[in-house]
Amino acid sequence: MKTLFTFALAGLLATSTLAANSNEDLLADTDARAKFKKVNILINEGVGKAKVAILDDEGKVLHQRKVNVGDEKVIVPYDLNNMPCGEYQVKITTEDEEVIYKVETFDRKPEIGELPLMAYGKIVDDETVNIAVIGLTEPGVEVTIRYADSNKIIHSETINHPDGFRKDYKLEGVDPDDVYFQLTDNLGRTKTLYF
Repeated sequence: MKTLFTFALAGLLATSTLAANSNEDLLADTDARAKFKKVNILINEGVGKAKVAILDDEGKVLHQRKVNVGDEKVIVPYDLNNMPCGEYQVKITTEDEEVIYKVETFDRKPEIGELPLMAYGKIVDDETVNIAVIGLTEPGVEVTIRYADSNKIIHSETINHPDGFRKDYKLEGVDPDDVYFQLTDNLGRTKTLYF
């Protein structure tokens, strides 16, 4: 009887070890990663039939599909651009195993050249306009003042402050409503200010 119990215990341990190893096998044969709002799920060759699901942070299934992985690895892409940034779960299930990955999506930060030139202007008095430029990454802003009706240049200069600047422009004998300012930085970004 004692021998039978020992065999039963050994068999139970062997079965649980196989189950643990098979789950580790699926974990070793799969991966899930997010880059910005795109999620790529990699399943290595030989996994066979599997179900791939994307779940929200509460476990609700957002999308699932079946794949059959034969002799070549498979990449299953998901585009989550229409979903809010945050944490998602990727569940990969085969007939014997299940693995859950957590991925976090985030917005891509725009390059500085993609951002607009931050320039502002306000009328100080009947002949003075104050111009402010902020958030420069390179010094150098070309400031051109032109007549609004003819586009003729009244004044042009380049200001080489590293981060930005604030300056009053005296428009002797000219009303601020009759001119506009055209600003161009070293990255090629432009801003036109009318008053």
